[in-house]
Amino acid sequence: MNDLSIPDRLDDLLRSYFRPGEMPAALVSRIARSARAADPALEKLTSRLSIQATPRGVSLIRAGRRERLTTASGRRLAEWAREEIFEYLSGQRAFFSVPVDLSATPDFQRRVLEAAGRIPFGEARPYAWVAERIGSPRAVRAVGTALGRNPVPLIVPCHRVWRTDGGLGGYLFGAELKQRLMELERRTPVLEGCASTRIVCRVGCVHGRHMRRDNRVVFASVQDARSVGYRPCKVCKPSAAA
Repeated sequence: MNDLSIPDRLDDLLRSYFRPGEMPAALVSRIARSARAADPALEKLTSRLSIQATPRGVSLIRAGRRERLTTASGRRLAEWAREEIFEYLSGQRAFFSVPVDLSATPDFQRRVLEAAGRIPFGEARPYAWVAERIGSPRAVRAVGTALGRNPVPLIVPCHRVWRTDGGLGGYLFGAELKQRLMELERRTPVLEGCASTRIVCRVGCVHGRHMRRDNRVVFASVQDARSVGYRPCKVCKPSAAA
């Protein structure tokens, strides 16, 4: 087994992926700290990810090295995505705010991915549900194919779509990882409130980074938070995601 710790290996990975000056040192440190509590299988996934972005958003997430990004805006978006993915995989984020660029995907696949993106965090839907949502109830097999070719897995949660009989179905990173992602989401809180500000946020909101641990309150729903005097955050808008 490698003698390097997870943060050390992750630090080396991130620094090798970006040219000098492209990756802020503070971001490397924050990602490394997030990785300490990661599931070993998920940590292995994070160490293999290659992320590409256009000026409009993240356009490709795959395992293994790919051609380096060439635009400054694309690099910034890829760094943003990488940070949010590491937070998500370490149970510190319940939503993604980084934009995605699906402009290169065919219309049918784009509609499938948009439907999958509306599945709530920690929940699952069958392929038939997606087919119905896009107005093509007989296209279940085509829906599965479109999800299997998802250019931006993790951010667009195709792992939340399972077979009608409850089976996992296929997944770009393998069925075991699909199962682990759902287990991760089921144990990750979705909403947290700050006792001092009386504001409730989605886990991963920038406001949560300034929250003291003894002020943190976990809620099951926005309605529960409202019932005890909390108001939804205007930045992450938890009411809109409920």
